[in-house]
Amino acid sequence: MLRAATRGSALARWQTAHIAELLGRAADVEPLLVATSGDRLADEPISAIGGKGVFVKEVQAAVLDGRADIAVHSAKDLPAATPEGLVIAAVPLRADPRDALVGCRLADLPEGALVATGSARRRVQLRGLRPDLRFAELRGNIGTRLAKAADFDAVVIAQAALERLGEHPPVVDVLSCETMVPQVGQGALAVECREDDHQVRALLAAIEDPTTRRAVDAERAFLAALGGDCTLPAGAHAHVEGDTLAMRAVLADGIDGRCHTVVGEGEDGEALGQELAGKLLQAVAR
Repeated sequence: MLRAATRGSALARWQTAHIAELLGRAADVEPLLVATSGDRLADEPISAIGGKGVFVKEVQAAVLDGRADIAVHSAKDLPAATPEGLVIAAVPLRADPRDALVGCRLADLPEGALVATGSARRRVQLRGLRPDLRFAELRGNIGTRLAKAADFDAVVIAQAALERLGEHPPVVDVLSCETMVPQVGQGALAVECREDDHQVRALLAAIEDPTTRRAVDAERAFLAALGGDCTLPAGAHAHVEGDTLAMRAVLADGIDGRCHTVVGEGEDGEALGQELAGKLLQAVAR
């Protein structure tokens, strides 16, 4: 029996069940539901309650103290630094990394339309495309956000989340990674275990997708170079072309500031992530 620490949302439980299926142990993985500070403070902006780590710290703690054997995360929720004693033992095949507008297509949004999202990254990029847009804060699980979609002209949701939960809203406009650069790790899952638990590490190695891991590690190197738990509006998306990594990254100098974008290629993902982060920090400083 593997005990898997996870958040209690429908999406988090789907992700844990998916990992169990990949392992071929669907009947042998017991979820341990953990309430995180991000879940308890669902009405507060993420930047106000601690940044990226608010959805993972309590889940990681359950593995470190022995209540669970593994922790299943959305990779986009992880800060760049892994806590001492843990290791990201598997990054399976990535789902769709793109963002989607639900309720109205981008080209059809009326002048001054109200778009709901809790992500500063999404806001600055949409504002760059449509300076006339207005924004409202929106957090909560996927069901909550979809239920509130009618209160706005559009809401922004990760396409992978819609697909994983089998949600098919009447109007969905999936935005390319060139139009809106995704969050670091978006669409990917990350499974952590204790660093010294070699038996579990061996089990998880079987579900690793090397291409996805290479891309996600490059994106996480970008995040680390920005400061590890960056609250600035930033995103990065990497993909493998042959033996080469190609990455597009974005950073804005504040929630209402100018959005800067860079692209690059290289074989060393860590070096590429650091290089693009350095270029964007220089652009923001200027």
